[in-house]
Amino acid sequence: MADIQDFKSTPKYETFSYLPPMTPEKIRRQIAYLVSQGWNPGIEHVEPARASAYYWYMWKLPMFGEQSVDVIIAELEACHRAHPGNHVRLIGYDNYSQSQGTSFVVFRGK
Repeated sequence: MADIQDFKSTPKYETFSYLPPMTPEKIRRQIAYLVSQGWNPGIEHVEPARASAYYWYMWKLPMFGEQSVDVIIAELEACHRAHPGNHVRLIGYDNYSQSQGTSFVVFRGK
């Protein structure tokens, strides 16, 4: 329980923000879960100062039907390289419910 963060220490974005940072393997497993649910991955980014008050910018179009975890990770890293100071998050769009099935920040900006 000592690893759980207090809200006052850092701003929180999405569900996993209250847990310790995920390792690359845990991120890979979350992406594999997103793909196994049939959700379409989408990548968004935003400046840290605007993260809680504005819409996030979309990185390309959602990756409709993408099944490769490695391709999704490569796109996340490309977005992070292009915008190194921004937060980068991954969203899983659920076509059936027409909503987000999951969303979590993969890279935090400075």
